[in-house]
Amino acid sequence: MTQEDLQARFDQAAKDALNLPSRPDNDTLLKLYAYYKQAIAGDVQGKRPGFTDFAGRAKYDAWKKLKGMPKEVAMQRYINIVEKLSAR
Repeated sequence: MTQEDLQARFDQAAKDALNLPSRPDNDTLLKLYAYYKQAIAGDVQGKRPGFTDFAGRAKYDAWKKLKGMPKEVAMQRYINIVEKLSAR
């Protein structure tokens, strides 16, 4: 698969993620967020949100766990999750 093919599939998965048949659980949503961010922005940036920002901290922590993961791997894992959720 070429980089262009992967990018096209990733872009389509990002669109499909907005129209899933049902809302994924919070753990799955965090994975989707983290893989998406890793794919488009690379390793986590910025400071960890304060302890009162529960959602922000969870997102930051999920993304930080992927540090060093290549963009292509993050894109493929994002695609895999969206395809699995769309098939339900």
